[in-house]
Amino acid sequence: MPSVSKIQRWKCVVAYDGTHFSGWQSQPDNNAVQDFVERRLSEVFKGTINIQGSGRTDSGVHARGQVFHFDAHWPHDAAKLLAALRVGLPPTIQVQSARRVPATFHARFSAKGKIYHYEIHHRGYADPFEHPFCWSLPQTLDIAAMRAAAARLVGKNDFRAYSAAGSVEKEDTVRTLRELSVNVRGNHLRIVAEGEGFLYKMVRSLVGALVDVGLGRLKPEDMTAILATKTRTHRVVTAPPEGLFLMKVFY
Repeated sequence: MPSVSKIQRWKCVVAYDGTHFSGWQSQPDNNAVQDFVERRLSEVFKGTINIQGSGRTDSGVHARGQVFHFDAHWPHDAAKLLAALRVGLPPTIQVQSARRVPATFHARFSAKGKIYHYEIHHRGYADPFEHPFCWSLPQTLDIAAMRAAAARLVGKNDFRAYSAAGSVEKEDTVRTLRELSVNVRGNHLRIVAEGEGFLYKMVRSLVGALVDVGLGRLKPEDMTAILATKTRTHRVVTAPPEGLFLMKVFY
């Protein structure tokens, strides 16, 4: 057992295809991304290793830049640790970087912001290779209306109405949304959401509402009217998980 003085904190960035996992956070079925990473770390270090992530992603949601940290003694360089982790994980989970950080670093509590991308294909169905990673809609979306709606929500607001029902009774629901933009390339839309932090299912709820604006079911001004109610209602639809990517965590 290494002495406490030899134990160091490690910060890792991991990417994963969330299609067949039960989300990020450890689950009773042991099929969460965290479960796989902890099992591999425990094999590498020959003892139980627990990790702390920057936040959870739901079942089916993907990540290009999820961050986690753990404490352990590793006498070799970071490159050897990274190689050891990559060998034993499923191909749909890849640790991209690992480095030593001060003991004061915390993957969740040290985070200053996050950026998410949500991918949408409209005006016809996505091809089989894009389909697992986007929301595929045969209808044509009104991009101008979606952009007008998105602009109404940027800034510091109480986003309770755009969080999962029943999930925020004890949580501060005020968040600062730095960016909510709709970017277009052909039949492909990318909604970018950047903020200091997000409530449970907040990004998927914002996307669901924006798509309903694009389909004419809601008006841009409805976005702020819904926001003002501070109540989750059936008017806000949660977008499916497969289009959502956690891109980066800022520290």
